[in-house]
Amino acid sequence: MQIAVTSQNRKTITEHAGKCRKFWIYDVEKGVLTGKRLVEVSIEQSLHASAGQLAEPLAGINTLITRGMGPGLYERLIQSGILPVVTMEDDPDAAVSAMLSNTLSRLPVARRIDPSCHAHGHFSHTARQSP
Repeated sequence: MQIAVTSQNRKTITEHAGKCRKFWIYDVEKGVLTGKRLVEVSIEQSLHASAGQLAEPLAGINTLITRGMGPGLYERLIQSGILPVVTMEDDPDAAVSAMLSNTLSRLPVARRIDPSCHAHGHFSHTARQSP
């Protein structure tokens, strides 16, 4: 099993999974962490830009942990058999450890609110009030 964690700054779990280009990939066998590596995808291979299949470095993931994603990406991951997890946890290692022990706090994915964002496929990670 592979768990990907969005980490644009290589230190913390970052928001906006769709535009993230750097991911920690954790390899897990029988519930035990067996490896960790950083992968970077091109801007054309970001989750936002690639409406089809995931970029090669992400193709084998089973779970994606992030601090923010929109409902479109959430549904796309679900349909691809990937568990999307949105959390407030900052530390990638702590998040994966908590995920493996089934104690990771998860947040709901915001619904589409801003019609102008809908047209471009951009979504807020938190719900906004309409003006």
